[in-house]
Amino acid sequence: MRASTSYSLLIIAVCAVCTFADRLLPFLIFGKRKVPRVVTYLGKVLPMAIMAALVIYCLRDTTFTCVSAFAPQLIASAVTVALHLWKRNTLLSIAGGTACYMLLIRLIA
Repeated sequence: MRASTSYSLLIIAVCAVCTFADRLLPFLIFGKRKVPRVVTYLGKVLPMAIMAALVIYCLRDTTFTCVSAFAPQLIASAVTVALHLWKRNTLLSIAGGTACYMLLIRLIA
């Protein structure tokens, strides 16, 4: 099935509006008032919790029956951690780990 151009543009417009609304909503809710402590706390803790959940989700089905089954995941995870410790850039860490994993599954598996 091939989507028409107008349908694709409508999807892009809806995504843009949702993204803009997501960025605008905190300013509309809090305005000039001070941000509550619980929201500040969640802003500090949730990114790490989400990353931990993603790591568990990605590595939950790892089998240790042969090297080609687990090596790509563990090597790519190590590259991701090393990149993040080195540069402290989340986007670089995720992109580098993903590229490493994609390369490894083509070479090892």
